[in-house]
Amino acid sequence: MTDGAAQLVRGMEEERATFLDLFLDLVFVFALFRLSQGLLGHLSWSDAFQTLVLLLAVWWVWTQTAGVSDRFDPRRPAIQLLVIGSMFGSLVLAAAVPEAFGEHGLVFAGAYVAVQVGRSLFLVIVTRGDERQRPEVRVLFWYGVSAVPWIAGAVVQGWPRGVLWALAVAVDYMAPRLGWPTPGLGRASAAEFAISGEFLAERHRQYFIIALGELILVTGLAFTSDGFEADRSAAAVVAFATTVLLWRIYIHRAGEALGGAVAAAPDPLRIAVLAIYAHLVMVAGIVAISVGDELVIEDPFGHTQPAWVAVILGGPALFLAGRATFEYVVFGRVSRDRVAGVLVLAAISPATIFLPPVLVAAAAALVLAGIAVSDAARARGRPPEPPSPPG
Repeated sequence: MTDGAAQLVRGMEEERATFLDLFLDLVFVFALFRLSQGLLGHLSWSDAFQTLVLLLAVWWVWTQTAGVSDRFDPRRPAIQLLVIGSMFGSLVLAAAVPEAFGEHGLVFAGAYVAVQVGRSLFLVIVTRGDERQRPEVRVLFWYGVSAVPWIAGAVVQGWPRGVLWALAVAVDYMAPRLGWPTPGLGRASAAEFAISGEFLAERHRQYFIIALGELILVTGLAFTSDGFEADRSAAAVVAFATTVLLWRIYIHRAGEALGGAVAAAPDPLRIAVLAIYAHLVMVAGIVAISVGDELVIEDPFGHTQPAWVAVILGGPALFLAGRATFEYVVFGRVSRDRVAGVLVLAAISPATIFLPPVLVAAAAALVLAGIAVSDAARARGRPPEPPSPPG
């Protein structure tokens, strides 16, 4: 290892997140808020697809930038400069979200490509002459590949942009699953992308908390936007209770054991990737819940439209699906109450169009409360379950 690269590498004993990591997360509170506000203003299936594509891009920027602090020492000025530069690019990207499929498409795609390619190019340069350059070259190659549909999509309008950006996202997400195959290097070995399970677990817990922070932000803004009437207050109580229940269900057992699961897995990288995808599904659910909360607080006893039901009940269902996947990643099984919760939410959805929005939200909160109570009852008097990830 060259002296320059050695100085930038993070020590194996340093597994905790730093203040720089927490600083990075602040931008993504804003990004999640912009995503939910964009979906709120255009609540349709096509706009839901567009929001999903944008969420996948935002999530991947955070995942890849957060991973820098796992491999390199965030106390080094060069790494701090890299992360702060990525933060600014992410801020521009988040600002462009609401009109990313409109007039700000080139701003969004340009910011995304600049962050991903720029970060990778920087790491390739600072690791030159060192074995750690190989994984950085792989990542840079694949971001160069995905940059083509990102930029091509930005210069066209309508459905072609959606198709090209969906292709770009698919390239970004499939590359690690395929082992980052690169001309002249072949597929990557697991050792090239060695990760710290504890660091991965802590960073994803922190991201989940900032997602809940976005929920609280939306609840507070909607609650105070037009007085403190009794019906709006009741809706705000339901929204806050839902946020608490999401937190409680997340942290129960699996939320605290991910680091051990990665360490115990025969293939740690596979378990890490599955955990990343499980958190993505949970965060998607939270974005939908955020939209539902604002709709409910703004008009608690109005007419419940089918699109409202989709976010008010679909958000918790998405969260539970992601949480069930997360549980499988950590323990190799899925609790029946997670599956039952999704089925109950799906079963009651047709009838809820006849209920006022606040009661639909209350029904979703009751389903989550039942799962939280079931978790607590099952855990009472039992020692913590050791991680048992799938082989």
